[in-house]
Amino acid sequence: MKQIFFSETRARLRTWLVTGYALFIVYASLSPFSGWREQGLNFLDVLREPLRFTYTAFDATANLLSYLPFGLLAGLALRARFGAASSVLLSLCLGVSLSAGMEFLQMYLPARISSNMDLLSNGTGALLGALLAVSVVSRMGLSARLIRWRRSLFHQGKEMDFGLALLALWMFGQINPSLPLLGNVFISEVARQPFAALPPAPFDWWESGAVTLNLLMLGTLLLTLLRAPRNTAAALPVILSAVALVKFIMAAALLKSWALLLWINSEAVLGMLLGVVLLFAAQGLPRGAAIISGAAVALAYFAVTNFVFGDNTPAAAMSVYHWHYGHLLNYNGLAQTISLVFPLLLMFHLWRIRKV
Repeated sequence: MKQIFFSETRARLRTWLVTGYALFIVYASLSPFSGWREQGLNFLDVLREPLRFTYTAFDATANLLSYLPFGLLAGLALRARFGAASSVLLSLCLGVSLSAGMEFLQMYLPARISSNMDLLSNGTGALLGALLAVSVVSRMGLSARLIRWRRSLFHQGKEMDFGLALLALWMFGQINPSLPLLGNVFISEVARQPFAALPPAPFDWWESGAVTLNLLMLGTLLLTLLRAPRNTAAALPVILSAVALVKFIMAAALLKSWALLLWINSEAVLGMLLGVVLLFAAQGLPRGAAIISGAAVALAYFAVTNFVFGDNTPAAAMSVYHWHYGHLLNYNGLAQTISLVFPLLLMFHLWRIRKV
């Protein structure tokens, strides 16, 4: 009975993660969800086109890598309930079905190109991810250690599975290198002359306040997930360091050289320092008061991002990238969407655990 409980717990968290990642794929594939119209295309004709007719090496690689995490998460979720072969086959079917659905819908978007090569690349990525998932699960020693580690640190239950998935969502939204660390306003400097003195930009107190609220939301989430609230002091710098490392790597790969470290600014530093002080003060609050204050922080963050930074658009950051593929605009739009919906999801999480 105990083994069944933990198997279901693992499957539930993995299901949340794969569902969230599938929504990311839908967003990236169909954004900006406008301009729909019939273009006289037939999906069977698209599938019968010569494979190299719409082939580019970049698109093939990007599509494979984008579906590999989906296959991995789907394989992990299914492996908790099915055998290895069935998990791989079902993950491949899910990946191909999702990709086929996206390619079909893209026929009605003039800005998109429906391609059989994309379908093949996506399916290959899902298959590789599923094979990787089966390989990881088969290493029972590693799997058992990870399970024990999770049980020792985090509360158990379906509410906490949702909370852990929410933590992964927050981290995914924060690694965009064209956003300041924990910030909301896209970096939008048009040009940088190497020896020109730029006029100092005024300090943005709203942006600093948004960083503080963002950090407090993360801290509130960790306080609800961790068995020992004092572990928040250790978990917070680990998570922020991981986000900063990935952010730096992506900035080095995607941004122009002069924009490499623009995601570190004085607003972010001050906001994080203030957020850490307030978070440590909140650790002494009773559970009920901590949940109410967390909900108030999430509501304040939602108001700031919607009514103060409402004129900031994903396209504002395109000048800092050294490539200009449409994928980047979709990625920026996804990061903005996550910043808008995360406080609502956090409030939902806090409401669910109010009596746990």
